Amino acid sequence: MAEFKLKKGFDIKVAGKAVLELTDLGAPKKVALQPTDFRGNKPKLEVEVGAMVKKGTPLFHLKSDESVKFVSPVSGKVTEINRGERRAITEVVVENDSKNDAEKFETYSDSTTKEQIVETMLKSGMWPLIRQRPFSKIANPDDSPRDIFISGMDTAPLAANVKFIMQGLEKEFQQGITILSKLTEGKIYLSTDGNGDGVPAFKNAINVIKNSFSGPHPAGNVGVHIHHIKPVKSPDVVWYVQPYAVAMIGRFFQTGEYPAERIIAIAGHALKKKQYYKTIVGAPVSALITEANLDHPEARIISGNVLTGRKVLHRGFIGFYDNLVSVIPEGPKERRLIGWYRPGFNLRSHSRSFLSTWINRDENKVDTLLNGANRTFVMSGDYEKVLPMDIYPVYLAKSVLAEDIEEMEGLGILEVDEEDMALCSYICPSKHDFGAIIRDGLDMIEKEG
Repeated sequence: MAEFKLKKGFDIKVAGKAVLELTDLGAPKKVALQPTDFRGNKPKLEVEVGAMVKKGTPLFHLKSDESVKFVSPVSGKVTEINRGERRAITEVVVENDSKNDAEKFETYSDSTTKEQIVETMLKSGMWPLIRQRPFSKIANPDDSPRDIFISGMDTAPLAANVKFIMQGLEKEFQQGITILSKLTEGKIYLSTDGNGDGVPAFKNAINVIKNSFSGPHPAGNVGVHIHHIKPVKSPDVVWYVQPYAVAMIGRFFQTGEYPAERIIAIAGHALKKKQYYKTIVGAPVSALITEANLDHPEARIISGNVLTGRKVLHRGFIGFYDNLVSVIPEGPKERRLIGWYRPGFNLRSHSRSFLSTWINRDENKVDTLLNGANRTFVMSGDYEKVLPMDIYPVYLAKSVLAEDIEEMEGLGILEVDEEDMALCSYICPSKHDFGAIIRDGLDMIEKEG
């Protein structure tokens, strides 16, 4: 096992972490799949409003590849197909009939081939669990990945406890690794923090190469792991899978039924009670967070973490890849008077410009206020301090703005995505969104082929 001790980064200590308490909500009355969760892919419907579906019945597929299916997490009736700008599909809502009728798929045996695994995962809706770098999108089933990475740690603010989520999934996790090992001629890498041996599923895992990472956020990002273990270089393609998704792949091939279960943490100091819930894919936010549990009159609900998550309404649905819902207060509508001049006893600052850096080491009650507005770009030299990769974020961002594809690739854009650059946006004194800039660059490269 190799140990990587990272010094660059920054931990945003947000108050309101979920306590290790699990409540089983079962399947809610309504669930939804959101095509917007799947980056860079346009959906094509396979059902209409009023259609009756089983768990595992396809709701839509990719326009670019009709073999990649997205299936219903429950049996019931399609009640809504909601659209947004330019009539783009935003939600396919299914009303649960509580019958739990399910499509049946082939299970795994020692004689199962790679081609059979891929075909079964495609038609069952399991394939979207596998994503790729570069571009951080659903993996191309026609590719042969150089390696597969599993990140068994999460250092993001209010992150769900991986050990708690993975408890009791030792057999399913190992079965998932066995399945994934047939999809690559390379290696499977499992990255954990210093307490990785405390997670039985990780400690007992075989046929994987284990590595340990320590340090501040983003030490838990899979992009950071790939960079330090074996960087992505064109034309390399690597795949990555969340540890819980690995276990669900293993369970699927054991039972032959689509496993829709998910464990979601709800956290943030704008909640009265913070805990974990067992529910299913596409659960409504209202099933996890009641109005009575909100501890602030104006709270922002985020599917994901506060750095890279997506704002959702109380009537919205949880993202396909998210195991965390963060709830923090909205910032004041008016700027704080001479906010820059205040001592900042309760404000978090990377630049150590507030007294809280020296006298308050505890978690902070943050809100959504940006504490500034977009302004002329400032070369502060701080961005490199929060990115533990051999990449120059300022020069990379400028190459994207200049639309210089050759320069982007030379500066390492294929190794990063929004979550890797999120702290650059957070500490930016000019309030530039580095993640959006990097995404524009990746989209540009993908479009050019």
